[in-house]
Amino acid sequence: MYTLGINAVFHDSAACLLKDGQLIAAAEEERFTHIKHGKRPVPFSTWELPFHAIDYCLRIAGIHINDIDHVAYSFDPYLLIGEQYRGKPTIEIPFDLMGKNAQSEWQNPWDPLFLSSMLNARQQLNDGYPHHLQKRFIGANIRTEQWHYVEHHIAHAASAFNCSPHLNAAVMTVDGRGELATTTYNVGNGQQLDRIGQVNMPHSLGLLYEDVTTYLGFLHSSDEYKVMALASYGKKDFVKDFREIIQLGAKGQYTITNQSLVNRFGPQRLRHEEFTAHHFNIAHSLQAVLEETLLDLTSWLQRETNAGNLCMAGGVALNCVANARIRDAGIFKNIWVQPASGDDGTALGAALWIDAQQRKSNTRDFVMNHAYWGPGYYDAEIEKFMQWCKVPYRKVNNVAEETAELLAQDKIIGWYQGSMEFGPRALGARSILASPISPDMQARLNEVKDREDFRPVAPVVLEEEASKWFKNAVYSPFMLFIYDVLPEKADLIPAVMHTDGTARIQTINEQQHKAYYDLLKAFFAKTGVPVLVNTSFNTLGKPIVCTPRDAIECFWSSPFDALVIGSFIIEKNADICSGADLQEAGFTEKMP
Repeated sequence: MYTLGINAVFHDSAACLLKDGQLIAAAEEERFTHIKHGKRPVPFSTWELPFHAIDYCLRIAGIHINDIDHVAYSFDPYLLIGEQYRGKPTIEIPFDLMGKNAQSEWQNPWDPLFLSSMLNARQQLNDGYPHHLQKRFIGANIRTEQWHYVEHHIAHAASAFNCSPHLNAAVMTVDGRGELATTTYNVGNGQQLDRIGQVNMPHSLGLLYEDVTTYLGFLHSSDEYKVMALASYGKKDFVKDFREIIQLGAKGQYTITNQSLVNRFGPQRLRHEEFTAHHFNIAHSLQAVLEETLLDLTSWLQRETNAGNLCMAGGVALNCVANARIRDAGIFKNIWVQPASGDDGTALGAALWIDAQQRKSNTRDFVMNHAYWGPGYYDAEIEKFMQWCKVPYRKVNNVAEETAELLAQDKIIGWYQGSMEFGPRALGARSILASPISPDMQARLNEVKDREDFRPVAPVVLEEEASKWFKNAVYSPFMLFIYDVLPEKADLIPAVMHTDGTARIQTINEQQHKAYYDLLKAFFAKTGVPVLVNTSFNTLGKPIVCTPRDAIECFWSSPFDALVIGSFIIEKNADICSGADLQEAGFTEKMP
């Protein structure tokens, strides 16, 4: 049985495909369209279906859209417009009742169009596909009984629990918003989830974090991770303010005071203004109170469920500092966080939820132990493209050995190997890699990627060596927790240590990604350091590269030293791009 999962709501449009409960492909639409987070200007926003990602999933399975048994869409619009309209023709639904019939929080003038897009999504799948993708879609006939709307937070919860290694767990999802819910609590058993509580709009930890992200001059629903990074430079000067904004209640409840941030904290920072201690302190205080709040919520959830395991998803679950606070508090014995915790992961959760229901399965069919579910390319395809576009390259017999030598020479490498990652983290398939030994490597990488100076870079470490370099480090393949760098190792890997002495680590073993693992082993043998800097293979404002074309274009338009793509290495002649040549050509400032 094939089950297609779709997210086309808010942002991070994505698709995945299950076969008899097993994931066989998953990808975000941005990787194909090059529109980061899939966020187009309204009205052409992410309510547009992820046709390219769906096409990729169908190609991997070698099937046509009509071979799909069920489609799971990770949002249920009837929770907003009323159950009385479920099953009726969409033409009979009075969209002029928005704000009266539905929730008063939905008052954007585009809301009726968005809801209309959701309600007509099945028909869009049948006849709205782009012409160049018609091979997999032409003649599409997904019937009403094959189409399933899944509550957004159920999709989040299923993405966390139904592919975790735990058969019994408490499940917490925290994001900006679903249809009504912003935070939900479930108990998971087998393949089932039982809701035991929720917090509804307008009270949302995720939306508060988004609001502060905007206030600090970043892009909301995009740059929240920058606020988390900024927080480590500040002090708790505004903790009292955020404790007044977030009011904790009983039984997992909280309220958010709807007060202008400008009235409380002063003028909003403009995008290109310098950061001041005031901005650092706001970010730090928000992060501190968010962590306090999540500790309170998870403590209540453990007492309520008496569970030993916790599974988490939702955009807030990508906050690796908060995740580490929950871990270190010892509230739960084990914590598993969905690596695609944002809305992209709801495509997977919706598919898992519907698949289990339709097959009447309560046994665990799939455990997500890696994130490499996206497009990949064989050497023959890569070489054919390089020959076509006349790129100078050389084929190597020992990729790990030769790449490790380049890294040991302090060169910055674009690393393109195997199937790409599903989710926001680059985990060694589409990564920029560098040595962590040089103290100036963080600044060099931020310059290469045109990133803010305060942004940290993260380490990947051999799983068997992790605890020797990071305090109490264990299996952590998805870069979702921070660990303290051991003091005796700090001077050996300064590039990956954040200002507070922590690092957001990824562990790697041979079964997860052999080429990546072999590279770490080779670098360890040369330098005595089993750690590399790993950051995403992209530049400012662009999604992670997907195709060989994407990788080569990014490489040649950025100051990398080499690109390792499949079994091939492309190196630049350093003399061509010397500082003197650039100055003579008139490039005296950082490229825009």
